Amino acid sequence: MKTCFRVAAAALVIGYALFTKSAIAADTNEEAIVALKGQIAGMEEQMLANQPVLDGLAKIKLTGYIQSQFQIADTDGAAGFSGGNFPAGNHQRFLIRRGRLKVNYVNNLTQYVLQFDVTQGGVAIKDAYLSYNFPWDKKAWTITAGGFDRPFGFEISYSSSNRESPERSRMYQVLFPGERDLGLKFDYAPDSGPMKFLRAKVGAFNGMGVTAVENDNNKDIIGRLGVALPFYDQNMALDAGVSMYMGKVRNGDKYQYAVEGTPKKWMVDSTSTNKNMYYDRNYMGFDAQFYADMPVIGGLSLRMEFISGDQPSLNGSNTFYIYTTPATGVSPLTTGVYQRKFSGYYVNYVQNIGLMDQFVLKYDSFDPNTDVEGDDIGLTNANVRVDNFTSADVQWTTLGFGWVHHMDGNVKLVIYYDMPTNENVSSTLLVGSLLPFKEDIKDNVLTVRMQYKF
Repeated sequence: MKTCFRVAAAALVIGYALFTKSAIAADTNEEAIVALKGQIAGMEEQMLANQPVLDGLAKIKLTGYIQSQFQIADTDGAAGFSGGNFPAGNHQRFLIRRGRLKVNYVNNLTQYVLQFDVTQGGVAIKDAYLSYNFPWDKKAWTITAGGFDRPFGFEISYSSSNRESPERSRMYQVLFPGERDLGLKFDYAPDSGPMKFLRAKVGAFNGMGVTAVENDNNKDIIGRLGVALPFYDQNMALDAGVSMYMGKVRNGDKYQYAVEGTPKKWMVDSTSTNKNMYYDRNYMGFDAQFYADMPVIGGLSLRMEFISGDQPSLNGSNTFYIYTTPATGVSPLTTGVYQRKFSGYYVNYVQNIGLMDQFVLKYDSFDPNTDVEGDDIGLTNANVRVDNFTSADVQWTTLGFGWVHHMDGNVKLVIYYDMPTNENVSSTLLVGSLLPFKEDIKDNVLTVRMQYKF
């Protein structure tokens, strides 16, 4: 009996202990669960509070690229359009040709873009604009305002990070320095429906470039009307368009120059009413791009453009004439306007070699003054010049060829050789700044470039 009592008592003690421990453990787990639920609820509340910020950050796209290159020219101080003139006494150089950082914020109907260019020369703004897609057809109609690419031709808007040749053609560098301008434009590019092949854009611009202030009340009209025609069954595509530039340039003085006479030379009209008159800056252009994937030779592209028109400019420069007034508001430039007619074109062929390499061949021509030939420039009579033309009236052609190797998805290597050829001036020229143009100037340039893009 005593033994049974002792067993029962021990069982009661053990059971009580186990029950008590279980109860304590249950209380502890419940408190932990309650605390964990509180932490989770707090985190959810914090995430909800931060969600607008996270949603905004998700709309930001950060891209950029850097082009580091080494160049060798034929002679010290070589001038040209392969990244700018070489310093005097120097024909080899390292350059950061472009260092771009682009911020793009995309909302449902709107877009904000800001792009900087950082090189050894400093920091510059390249793009600063906003765009809005009209809600009735946001995939077709867009309005853009700020500083951005001029809507002319093909090569302006073809990114320097994608272009196979290191630089744009000479005619584009002369006619559209910096590629961009300040203004407003409309785009129409439907991706469905009966007009999905159409590409149209037109805008009004200051005409001074993206970093210069406006200097008159005239606005330049720029536009392009194009088509995009894919031929899927043939693995081909053809894009083409016509472009126009209708602008005005104001004369800062009474002097107006035009090519006249026999022999030809710049003749001046100094009528006092010429001051503050406007002169046409009009261009017409045609461009076409053909793409194909051939069974044997692989992918290729053939691109070409032609531009001609009127270019008000300076005596020693064939870029567009800029009328400027100093901050003091005193006198404008007093050199007068030189009215030139020009024409230019380029043909660019790219052949893919496998998946990583491309061969590039490009030929371009730019005649800044179609009213004169080389024999008209530098004419002398008894050792005295009978004309007053300058190097700004000399025609140039450039043959370039190179190799592009895509090392991976971010890095590519470009090796490219430019061979500019100048028009030869009159053989009677004996002295003066045009004397080197009696034969081809030694200004070929080899460029070796590494690009990183993300």
